[in-house]
Order: sequence, then C-alpha cells, then structure tokens
Amino acid sequence: MADLPATKKLNRYQQIMERIFFRHYKDGDHDVAFERTDMELASQELGIELPKNLGDIPYTFRYRGLLPASIRAKAPEGEDWIIRSSGRSRYRFVATTIVNITPNKLLAETKIPDATPGVITMYALGDEQALLAKLRYNRLIDIFTGVACYSLQSHLRTTVPGIGQVETDEIYIGIDRRGAHYIFPVQAKGSRDKLGIVQIEQDFALCADKFPSLICRPIAAQFIEDDSIALFEFEESANGVVISSEKHYRLVPSDNLTMADLDTYRARTE
Repeated sequence: MADLPATKKLNRYQQIMERIFFRHYKDGDHDVAFERTDMELASQELGIELPKNLGDIPYTFRYRGLLPASIRAKAPEGEDWIIRSSGRSRYRFVATTIVNITPNKLLAETKIPDATPGVITMYALGDEQALLAKLRYNRLIDIFTGVACYSLQSHLRTTVPGIGQVETDEIYIGIDRRGAHYIFPVQAKGSRDKLGIVQIEQDFALCADKFPSLICRPIAAQFIEDDSIALFEFEESANGVVISSEKHYRLVPSDNLTMADLDTYRARTE
C-alpha cells in the first residue's frame, strides 16, 4: 500500500476514496480496482459514518465531484482518473485522456420559439427536471439531430454486463426520412453540474446491450448562461469517446425571433 497522504480539509467521501486509492495503488498503475467492502473498511479505519446508500460514494465522483488532489496527482501527464463500474459492487480507478465536456463560449446560439407550457415551467423541480421538460416540449432533440424523435422512457435504470447498474436521464427513439431507426440516450445536467465521459461510455454500452439493432447516438444537454441550452452529440473513435457535434439554443417568446435572426440562420452552413 502506498503511503497515505494527510486527509485534512477533505469531506468524508473524499477521505474514503483517498484511503481506498492509496491502499491499492502502486507507482505506475493506470488501473486500480476496488470493491464495495473497501468503502466499509476505509470508513472503519477513518472513523467515518457511511451513508445508507454506499453506491453514492463512487457515484459522486463519477458524475458530480472531483477526486482529491492527492489522487489526481498520480495520473500520468495529460490524463486524469475516472471511476468505472466493472460489475456488481466492483469499481476501478482508470487513468484516461482528459476530456472536458464544457460548452464552447464562442459558439453561436439559435433562438427557438418557446413551446414549454407555463404550468410546467412553474412546477418543474430542479434544473435537471426543467431541462428535460424543455427538451421534450420544444422538440430540441429532433431539431439538434435532424431526426423525428419520441420519448421512450425517462430515468432508465438497468444493468449492463461487465459494468453493472447504469442510469440514463431519458431515452428517445428516432426515425429518419429513410426509415432508419435510432436510439438517443440523453444525459441532462444543470448549470452547476459537470458532464462526465463515463456516463457517455455507459450510454454506448447500454445501446449495444439493450438496443443492438438501432443506431446509437448519445446526447448530453446542459443549461448554460442565461438559461441557454447546450446540446452535445458523441461518437466512438480509436481514441475513445469524442464530441461529434455541439449546438446552443435559446428558448424565447415568439415575438423575440426577428427576420434578421431568420436571415442569419438561412445563411448558415453545417
């Protein structure tokens, strides 16, 4: 076991993950495996009370927060650690090329007449729920992909061989003008959350396992400044998951869409 760094100023989840990582890490490692029992042991050693849902600890660092600096410092140059599931109650720290899924501040935006029912806007709970509703009522997945899309299921939770449990915020089925069928898993994030490459990797795995005959096109959506919406599409390459398309949309009252705006959109090329 590597020497354990000081754990001052870390919250309890960070302390637990730090203890687990340095228990198993050896210099030069790119892949560090651990299990659910490691979290229980680390909490006992540190005198930390565990949450009722142990899975919330790795979930936090897979999708919401940063791993402690002491762990990140052990990643090879140009890489960072992510946490992948490797089966039921099994996980791995994996050093991988840094992929920043953040909206491009220089990207032009497109105004869309807002079709969100007022009552939905009034009662939407939280950024993620509000974002999913706006995507659905304004047909933004259709507009972004150029495919007629239909919501199949919200908040899909299932298991995938070799990974374990995965979650997707919404699943759309699409049909194009040729009659080809698509599957669009959608991950939605509020303005303060981060989009993680692990979620997109899991969406590709979900498509391959549950919808192998459909064309898989994972989508991520995020609120950005002034409630604009950034949409990303991903594809798999020799270097892993990459962003294939990004567009920004602003939902506006219909009288805010001018002829000058329409002239600009007509002049655009892909």
